[in-house]
Amino acid sequence: MHISNLYTSGFKQRNRDHFAAIVSIALADGVITDEEQAFINRTAINLEIEEEEAASIIKNVDQYQINPPSTKRARLERLYDLARIVLVDNIADDAEKKLMYRLVIGLGFEADQANSIVEKSFIEIQKGCDEDDFISAF
Repeated sequence: MHISNLYTSGFKQRNRDHFAAIVSIALADGVITDEEQAFINRTAINLEIEEEEAASIIKNVDQYQINPPSTKRARLERLYDLARIVLVDNIADDAEKKLMYRLVIGLGFEADQANSIVEKSFIEIQKGCDEDDFISAF
């Protein structure tokens, strides 16, 4: 059995959707910086998205939806990735923050807590937290 057969199509779709959310944030200011592109490339590898598919997602990013994870830990893992892409170029501009706010709600966090979640996620990333420390902070 090939390793790719171990994953359901739903798993693969969630990875694609998560990747698209990351790309959306990178594109929020209209430009993907070199730092953002490097992060996108690493994320594609980690999510097992092939190079051609990644290019297609980047080109058609608006065709993907946010599929909220069912567990709090999975939501926080996605939040960690999203916050990292916003801050990878050390600039969190208004367009990225606005999109991040929408994605946080899309991930299943409460709308009235979204701003504080976004700000806390930025603080934790700027402190240099790894994924486990980030999740523990919430």
